[in-house]
Amino acid sequence: MAVPKKKVSKSRRNNRRSHDALTAVNWVEDQHTGEAKRRHHIDLKTGMYKGRQVIETKE
Repeated sequence: MAVPKKKVSKSRRNNRRSHDALTAVNWVEDQHTGEAKRRHHIDLKTGMYKGRQVIETKE
């Protein structure tokens, strides 16, 4: 069984865990519909991206 030779300090332990934090997702209000949408993603309801029609919507 692997056993550490020396105690891992709080600083070294916390530095290792510094990348584990979750980041908040950036939501913005859509200019046309006013609904919340993620930045740099296609709006699936309207099919718009950067002011132009990218995908056709089913209606």
